[in-house]
Amino acid sequence: MTAPATANAVEHVAASEVLAFPAQEPARATRDSRPLRLITCGSVDDGKSTLIGRLLWDTKAVKEDQAATLQRDSNGKQNDLGLPDFALLLDGLQAEREQGITIDVAYRYFSTDKRSFIVADTPGHEQYTRNMATGASTADLAVLLVDARVGLLEQTRRHATIATLMGIKQFVLAVNKIDLTDYDRSRFEQISHEFRELALSLGVRQVTAIPVSALKGENVVYDGSASMPWYDGPTLIEVLELATTRSAQTVGFRLPVQRVSRPGESFRGYQGTVAGGSVKPGDSVVILPSGMVANVTKIVTFDLVRNAAVAGDAITLVLDRQVDVSRGDMIVAIDSQPLTGLSFDAQLVALQAEGIQPGKRYWLKSGSRRQRVQVQPASQLDLQTGKWNHVEQLPMNAIGKVHLAFDEQAIFDTYEQNRTTGAFILIDPDTNNTVAGGMITAKRSALGGIHTEDARVILSLPADLADQLMATELFANRREEAEIRRVSAGRAVEVIDDIDG
Repeated sequence: MTAPATANAVEHVAASEVLAFPAQEPARATRDSRPLRLITCGSVDDGKSTLIGRLLWDTKAVKEDQAATLQRDSNGKQNDLGLPDFALLLDGLQAEREQGITIDVAYRYFSTDKRSFIVADTPGHEQYTRNMATGASTADLAVLLVDARVGLLEQTRRHATIATLMGIKQFVLAVNKIDLTDYDRSRFEQISHEFRELALSLGVRQVTAIPVSALKGENVVYDGSASMPWYDGPTLIEVLELATTRSAQTVGFRLPVQRVSRPGESFRGYQGTVAGGSVKPGDSVVILPSGMVANVTKIVTFDLVRNAAVAGDAITLVLDRQVDVSRGDMIVAIDSQPLTGLSFDAQLVALQAEGIQPGKRYWLKSGSRRQRVQVQPASQLDLQTGKWNHVEQLPMNAIGKVHLAFDEQAIFDTYEQNRTTGAFILIDPDTNNTVAGGMITAKRSALGGIHTEDARVILSLPADLADQLMATELFANRREEAEIRRVSAGRAVEVIDDIDG
C-alpha cells in the first residue's frame, strides 16, 4: 500500500482548516476534576520559565513567603517595568541560574476555579533533548514558545516533532515577546502560518496560536486586548481550561506482571499496575507469551477486595487455576490481545553521544519486561525539510525509524493505542546507559517468506483516506500483513509506473 505523506498534502489543505480549540465554548458550570498535564517547549531563551512563572503568579499559586523570596532574589534584576524575575519561581538548580538556562525538567502545579494543571518546563538546549522527551511522554498538551523576533528555529521543529511522536495532538503556539515587535500583527500571522504548515506535516490539526508577552502577562491569564485590539482569540489559560486530557487507551485489559505474590500455600496473586482497559471477576484472560487461558476470581488491593479495576490501579490479580506466570509476562483480555512477534517497527530519539549503531545488540526495557534486541536504523527525520532520509546509523538527538529484531517473543501494543505498552527504552549493555527512548509503530513482517505466494495489491491513496482505512477493525486485525510507505504523490506515480513498465 502506498499513500502520499501528510507533509506533502500541506499545500492542498488551507491553513484555516487547522482546528483551533473551541474558545467560544461556554465555561463549564462545574470544576473539571481531571488535571491537565502540559509541557512547555521551544528554543533557548524563548521565555518558557518566565511564562510558567507568570502563570503561577497570576493564578495566585505563589504563596506569600514565595513571593517575598522572589522579590528578594530579583533585587537588581528587575526590568524596566519594575517586575520581578518570574523565571525564579521554578527554583531551578543553582548552576542553571548562574548560566541563565534550564537543564532539568521542572514540574509545577497551579489551578484556577475551573481546573488544576501540572506543567513541565523543559530545556531548550539541543543537548538536553532527552529531558524534553521525558516531559512530553506524559503530557496532554504542548505549549510551544517562539520568540516573535526570531520565528521558528530547528529546535522548535525538533520539539514539535518529538511532542507529536510522544502522542500529543493538542498544541498551543505562544508567540512570545510580541511587545518587542511593537505588537506586529503581520509578524504574528506569518509565524502562525508557518507553524500550522509544520503541524499539518506532523498530522496535528488542533492548534491555537496566541500572541503573548510572558513578562507583561498579556494574553497569559489576563486579556491583552488593550495592546493587541486586532487579536480576539482566547488567552492561554482559557485554552488550557478547555483542553482535553488524553482519552482512555483504545485496547483491552493489560496487566504487566511486576511480581508474583505467594505469602502462603493457599494464595497466589499476580501484582502490577493496570496499563489499559479494565477487568472484573469472571473475566477470561490470557497470559502472554505462554498463551495460557484463565479466569479472574478476585481483585485485591492493599486494603480491600475490589469488584473491578481500571487503568492506573495497582492490583493483585487472583486466577482460577494454576498457571505459569513470572515477572515480565503480561495478563491481557482474551478478546483484545496485543501484538506478539520477533520483529517490530519503531520510532525513537537517540539520547547519548554514541547514538544508535547498526546491528548492535541492546537491552530493550518496556514496563517490567527486559529483552535482548538488535536495532537496525532505517531512516532519520530531516528537521529542515520534514523528509525521512535513509541512514545507516542515528547520531545523538536524531529522530529515527528503526527495525527491532528480538531473540524471543516480544509483546507490544502500538504506541498510538497504548502509551504504556507501546513505549520502551534502549540500554547499552556495555555501559548500562539509556541510549534511546522509543515507541512501537507496528509489528514487522517480511513480505517474502510465508507471503511469497500471496497475491499483493499496491494502492496509492490520499493520506487522509489511508488513515481512515487503517483505523478500521478489519485492517487492524490484519495489520501485520500490510506494508505501508508514506511517500509524495510524485514518488507514488513513479513507483506505479515502474511496475507497469
